Amino acid sequence: MKTIVSVCARGGSKGVKGKNVRAMLGLPLIVYTLRQAKESGLFDAFAVSSDSDEILAIAEKEGFLTIKRPEELATDTAAKIPVIRHCLETAEKQLNTQFDYCLDLDCTSPLRSIEDIKACLELLKNENTPNVITAMPARRSPYFNLIEKSADGEVGLAKKLEGQIVRRQDAPECFDMNASIYGWKREVLMSENKLFLKGTALHVMAEERSIDIDSELDFEIVQMILSKRLNA
Repeated sequence: MKTIVSVCARGGSKGVKGKNVRAMLGLPLIVYTLRQAKESGLFDAFAVSSDSDEILAIAEKEGFLTIKRPEELATDTAAKIPVIRHCLETAEKQLNTQFDYCLDLDCTSPLRSIEDIKACLELLKNENTPNVITAMPARRSPYFNLIEKSADGEVGLAKKLEGQIVRRQDAPECFDMNASIYGWKREVLMSENKLFLKGTALHVMAEERSIDIDSELDFEIVQMILSKRLNA
């Protein structure tokens, strides 16, 4: 059973300019994820998909197969699943082989652990699991303190239960997706365009390993945590 890791990184970014190659503690951000994938010892092949020549050059230097992403898959509105699928298909053609599992690691979530990657792969190997996603326990609950405004301006809870909840701990368990790891069985990735399927597995990660860099504040927090880890 063969497993490939994909890292899909665009050159553009609106929230944090050039974040995938921006220096974090002396290394381009993407390098932390690339090296973690190598160090895990879990993969038979390594591929980076990007529209950026700079990103592809970094990936090649780190020993990754590089895949130039088509323009239509490199826009702000491009969905993630077709990008991963294109990466897998192209890698298989270039390597003349077929993989059984594909794990996609997001380079803007570098705080995951190798144990998180291992856990996702183990979940994926279950015969009843089509795909795997990661999340962390939600800080806010739609049943208790997450509110929304309706079209007519009324404010209320995002989700209502029949009985009143007076403590967040009594609300149904909820999670925030952290965009860290996505895992797919090959046949599912090739045939499905939905993320949530019958049997989708969830790997829950601690909040301190779940920060997805989407703002300058996120970047500073991740850099601080990585610095503490490296100096521990």
